[in-house]
Amino acid sequence: MHILVTGGAGFLGSNLCKRLLSQGHSIECVDNLLTGRRSNIAEFESDARFCFIEHDITAGYKPMHKPDQIYNLACPASPRWYQATPIATTLTNVVGMRNMLELARVHDATILQASTSEVYGDPEIHPQPESYHGNVNPIGIRSCYDEGKRVAESLCFDYLRTHATRIKVARIFNTYGPRMAQDDGRAISSFIVAALRHNPLVLYGNGNQTRSFCYVDDLIDALVLLMNSSRETTGPVNLGSQYEYAIRDVAELIRELTRSSSVLEYQPIPEDDPRIRKPDISRARTELGWYPTTSLETGLEKTIKYFHTMLDESENCE
Repeated sequence: MHILVTGGAGFLGSNLCKRLLSQGHSIECVDNLLTGRRSNIAEFESDARFCFIEHDITAGYKPMHKPDQIYNLACPASPRWYQATPIATTLTNVVGMRNMLELARVHDATILQASTSEVYGDPEIHPQPESYHGNVNPIGIRSCYDEGKRVAESLCFDYLRTHATRIKVARIFNTYGPRMAQDDGRAISSFIVAALRHNPLVLYGNGNQTRSFCYVDDLIDALVLLMNSSRETTGPVNLGSQYEYAIRDVAELIRELTRSSSVLEYQPIPEDDPRIRKPDISRARTELGWYPTTSLETGLEKTIKYFHTMLDESENCE
């Protein structure tokens, strides 16, 4: 197939491109490089089946080839980045989503929207099922991402009802692994980089906030399964780990795995930071036959190896 991947130079997008190429597909990768990195896709650019286009999907997009499938992963995904570019983030989620849905409608392609667990906000139901409508602050510093993704989901289902567009909506929970950026501000990447440099590991509040961390290979498995599921399987489908960890415990584990001398440092908790986060993945198990299989320790070891290599290369270039 010919597959369009927006946000394809980002963390998830580049891992997805790698998987799709390994399956024999042709990939048209579109990214404005606001947070994506050319280095993430460097290994693919010599492949004749891979094409990279630097472009912002809020300006519309005319594909080079008729797409069979569209994976829409375009959007800053870490709080540090989307809070630095809130207007662009909102427009990517709304205008960019509408543009990609139009492409899917015109070309009769299936489109998968990478939504997020952030649509649940600071949840009052735990774990979070897809039927939960969330507890989101619509005017807070995270709302450009949270509310933007909620509007994107709404557009998907309006296109389904109005135009019978083939849609898939994935609600992605915290994911980690190779190709994460060292400066994206997410917990695992920040902890690993700090631990490898023997710098303090910064925790917010008391560090008792919980997250469910899913290794990237497991998440990519789920995205491909969802995209190729029956037309009736539209989602939203929660995709994430069924295991929940306190952030402080994850920091301690990373410190142990890296044999780091880093200390834990505590800072005030940011505004609207969710206290708990864990998906109910019953729907993914039932409709996709999917659940994560990579343990946290195994996934962290692979991620630490990636960052160790990346830091060595960057320091050797200085």
